[in-house]
Amino acid sequence: MRCPFCSHENSQVKDSRPAEDGGAIRRRRQCEDCSARFTTFERVQLRELTVVKSAGRREPFERGKLERSIAIACRKRAVPPERIDRLVSSIQRQVETSGESEIASTAIGEMVMNGLKGLDPVAYIRFASVYKDFTEARDFEEFAGKVGE
Repeated sequence: MRCPFCSHENSQVKDSRPAEDGGAIRRRRQCEDCSARFTTFERVQLRELTVVKSAGRREPFERGKLERSIAIACRKRAVPPERIDRLVSSIQRQVETSGESEIASTAIGEMVMNGLKGLDPVAYIRFASVYKDFTEARDFEEFAGKVGE
């Protein structure tokens, strides 16, 4: 594993433990060159997945991108990081077990919307505002009115 501080190619594993309810291994590493410590996560990947964007462009599925977008929607909300991580793992598992090697970004967006709806209503509206491309305050009002129903 390459050191994120000095780019040295060798590091030693100092500690390993299960993470994400057994869905990953968390490893503490130490660089053999600069002695910096850093954490890595090892997860099962069932297959290589490609996300098909609305314009037809294709890009590899990135768990980190999914984590960031959900974390942004949940910013300054009382949503524990573990719940976000479980939601991300659940969506990734759904995508990987779908049997398809390509998935539309809209399908992933709908999975996120469904997950956030049960997690936090404000995060749900925040994500929807970007996902559904709200352009006016009226868009927020209409969507928020439907959430309360």
